[in-house]
Amino acid sequence: MNNENDQLRPLSLDDSETLKPLSIDTNEESLRSSVPLSKTATNEIKNRNSNFVFFFGNPQSGKSVILSSLLYYLSSQVGVLRPIIGSPNSQEVQTLLYDFYENIRQGYLPERTTVGKVLEIDLVFEPNNKSKKVPLVNLTFLEASGEDLRAIKRGGNFQSHISKYLSSNVPLTFIIVTSYDTADQDDTLINEFLDELERKGKNLQPVSIILVISKWDLSGRMDVESPEELDNFVANNLRRTSQRFDANELSKTFYTIGNVESQDGKQKITLLNLDTAGVLSNWLYESITGYPLDYEGTFWERIKFSFTN
Repeated sequence: MNNENDQLRPLSLDDSETLKPLSIDTNEESLRSSVPLSKTATNEIKNRNSNFVFFFGNPQSGKSVILSSLLYYLSSQVGVLRPIIGSPNSQEVQTLLYDFYENIRQGYLPERTTVGKVLEIDLVFEPNNKSKKVPLVNLTFLEASGEDLRAIKRGGNFQSHISKYLSSNVPLTFIIVTSYDTADQDDTLINEFLDELERKGKNLQPVSIILVISKWDLSGRMDVESPEELDNFVANNLRRTSQRFDANELSKTFYTIGNVESQDGKQKITLLNLDTAGVLSNWLYESITGYPLDYEGTFWERIKFSFTN
């Protein structure tokens, strides 16, 4: 996998491919939030044929916003996303996806994750790309509340509803989230989490861990001028994390959902931006399969595609 920083910049789109802002309908009432309860035992986790994606971050760091917009991008721009048939929480996942998609469409931010529970979403992602090198994949997204994740602070331990995933022998990808406006406060906690991963026997590999600086729009911009701008931000605000990520050649990126304004005491999306959701989606898929979502196909596939298009 190519780990150069320029791979983590927002997608460069020409005029014909520019993602248009989505129309936000503010007339419909806000839909309720539904959080599936995870009742999975450790031995059941080991028998699951899926790729687990674990979000880590402090309360209000933006984990839920990233998760919902990531799912929205995957299903609206590059493929089909559906619950795994026969999974124990398929009905709850269907309800959750509906709420996620409708909330984003209307400009509402997702509700915070319930304390003491793990949000577990079992999905099948089937890319639009028809190359055999770009197969469908099973994805299980995991999100716990920031309050529960802070349990490891000062040498503490995760509760069983979180630790069972880290102790299981399943494919795990970690998305570590910190916010643009509070990154300097998260440095120690992130390092404690990396220590915990190593204690659990999880190798810190470039293909399995990424640092995401959320709420980048608070900088006044939706992008960065160069990869060095992101590196400098991390180095200045997350000094220990920066050293550790650079030493292990781990990935870093930034994230924004677009323009967010306060309306009637609530935060509302007034202009949706999916560029960074595309960057993170591509990194996630390639880290699992070894191929990018926009892979052009083998030599023979390219010939075939040229005749069919």
